[in-house]
Amino acid sequence: MRGRSTERERIGRLLADGRRGNSGALLVHGEAGIGKSALLDWAAGQAQGARVLRVEGIESEMELAYGGLHQLFLPVLELVDGLPPAQAPALRAVFGLTADGVRDGFIVGLAVLTMLSEAAADGPLLCLVDDAQWVDQPSVDMLTFAARRLRAEGVVMLFAVRDGPRAPL
Repeated sequence: MRGRSTERERIGRLLADGRRGNSGALLVHGEAGIGKSALLDWAAGQAQGARVLRVEGIESEMELAYGGLHQLFLPVLELVDGLPPAQAPALRAVFGLTADGVRDGFIVGLAVLTMLSEAAADGPLLCLVDDAQWVDQPSVDMLTFAARRLRAEGVVMLFAVRDGPRAPL
């Protein structure tokens, strides 16, 4: 990881803050092949004691609404049952667990925020969003909604995105 000391230091501070119960988010961007994914891998390796959830954008899936959220939350899907009454049905609809359609993006955003908070209930959470330019836009919208509202949940969110016309953040 030559030439990435500034980014590693910043991520290290975020992870330390997360262990203390503080939340934060960071966007890493740049051209293809400069090591953004390697930096996220490094962060996952430094996240001792933290739960790590990850979504990796894939160009062929970017038109599948909420596919990124599904990939991210699949390991903790059981947490949906503990969401507040308005949020649980909204996230079940997003994940196709009911026949209901997605009605209110604000409620879905709140459900994502609550899911992240609940996933961090037993300790810090590192949420990695790699190749965000290939993650479906509704998932990116909900994750950035949540990232802007995190405060003291112990959630660290790292986004990696390729510079260019499809940069969603």
